[in-house]
Amino acid sequence: MEVTTEPKMQIIDEASQHSLSFSSPIAGDPNLDKLPFFRHRSRQIKRDTWLVSVFVLLQIVVFAVTMGLNDCSRNSNGHCAAKLLGRFSFQPLSENPMLGPSASTFEHMGGLYWNGLVEKHEIWRVLTSPWLHSGLFHLLINLGSLIFVGIFMEQRYGPLRIAAIYFLSGVVGSLFAVLFVRNIPSISSGAAFFGLIGAMLSALARNWNLYTSKVSALVIILTITTVNFLIGFLPYIDNFANIGGFISGFLLGLVLLFTPQVREDPPPHKGKLFEDDMRSSTRLKEMFDRPVLRIVCLVLFCGILAGVLIAACWGINLNRYCNWCRYVDCVPTRKWSCSDMTTSCEAMVSDAQLTLTCMANGKFRIFPYTNISQARTQDLCTLVCT
Repeated sequence: MEVTTEPKMQIIDEASQHSLSFSSPIAGDPNLDKLPFFRHRSRQIKRDTWLVSVFVLLQIVVFAVTMGLNDCSRNSNGHCAAKLLGRFSFQPLSENPMLGPSASTFEHMGGLYWNGLVEKHEIWRVLTSPWLHSGLFHLLINLGSLIFVGIFMEQRYGPLRIAAIYFLSGVVGSLFAVLFVRNIPSISSGAAFFGLIGAMLSALARNWNLYTSKVSALVIILTITTVNFLIGFLPYIDNFANIGGFISGFLLGLVLLFTPQVREDPPPHKGKLFEDDMRSSTRLKEMFDRPVLRIVCLVLFCGILAGVLIAACWGINLNRYCNWCRYVDCVPTRKWSCSDMTTSCEAMVSDAQLTLTCMANGKFRIFPYTNISQARTQDLCTLVCT
């Protein structure tokens, strides 16, 4: 009985000078050449993950600098959380429940807010905001997610593509947030991370038939996305930046990422002291496949980038046309308001005490210090009026 097998395409790996074979699927066994989306570390492509390490280090340094400039022990007269940290101590939980700096510090460090972007035309804030975090909790959650997703993406697709997706998603996400920005400073560090999540989802979607356990992979991606999106409802975190970053990353993933292939190493030469069995691994098929899809997604991305940039320069505020949109980014509570009104307070100093009375609702509060800056006074006024 004559047995026929499918032909194999031979490819020469110039780096190792060994013959490699890429097997094609055999009829009747659709899972022969499929591979799991999340593979064991020993089976992943061996690449250094220096880019993600740099991103993590930079964000830690920026957060430390932010807390140092915040200097709660001096600017708030010692009324801080974690006082043992000195100038790196956190604002009271009633002011920032994420264990972070004050709103005025976010403003000085390049956070997004309406007056700075529209009236002062400080468009550079879209470049600085993606590196800020609302507090220690936000930093730890964001870095943990970035390490998990970033290492996976960098090992599979390399640092250059991941860097492009990360930076462009951060910028577009920040520009998208400008269209909904309010007077309260916000930060858009989640935009770049959501770009990586979007790119990961696009990699799974465009190669859906290639992977096994794809439903499990989809559940993991959606779980990470949902958790980080829910965190975006907390103070100072901009969910609109997350949405813009996710859309950008998804489109860029369809443009820049490639299709992995199953590779089989050739059998060893007989007669050697050690002989290994044939092993399977993966490599990227770095060719311009699906050109129509790539071109369409590139055009869409460029259109979104141009649109949000023009709208941001013109000072368009979509909150005026969408009253409920603010609740995509904020959940009102007893200690936090989603109102976009400018807060103003009447200040009265007596016996080393500062009394602030909110002009909008008549609430007042007495603070046991007077020697504070005007920016810090505005922080306290916002706290009183909410």
